[in-house]
Amino acid sequence: MTEETPGAGPLNGPLNGPPPYGEDATAPGEMIGVVAGVVTGAAYGVLFLLGLVLGVVGGFQHSWYVGPAPLASVAWLVALFAVPYAMGRLMGGKLAALVPALGWLVVSFLLAAPQPAGDLAIAGDTSGYIYLYGGAVAVVAAVGATRSTGSWLLKSYGRY
Repeated sequence: MTEETPGAGPLNGPLNGPPPYGEDATAPGEMIGVVAGVVTGAAYGVLFLLGLVLGVVGGFQHSWYVGPAPLASVAWLVALFAVPYAMGRLMGGKLAALVPALGWLVVSFLLAAPQPAGDLAIAGDTSGYIYLYGGAVAVVAAVGATRSTGSWLLKSYGRY
């Protein structure tokens, strides 16, 4: 029966030695995974906040008309497709496109619901219908058009 040396293993030869951290410490590889998870979670949180901001600003600014045409609603449709699509492409996944779309959907449908005072931010007129229902179609189309290639945050650059 041989006695095992603490820290001995196939990678701990005379040049490698035992790891510089104790048994209770976190390994450097595990720490990178924790940091990557925190950064990814924070990025998705910011994307949700971006969706909330799009919903609040769009909810109050969608009803600008130029003559009889509600051009602001149509411009918001372009933005509501472009922002989730761009975020999905930048982060490399459909989830990154879905998160701001969900933030926008939550705020927009809350602003379209009748309030106790009877006020609506998104009224039931042409511009409101174009913004609300067209925007829902736009964000769903953006999520569907986004390719999933893996997150750029989780790629390991410079490591082999």
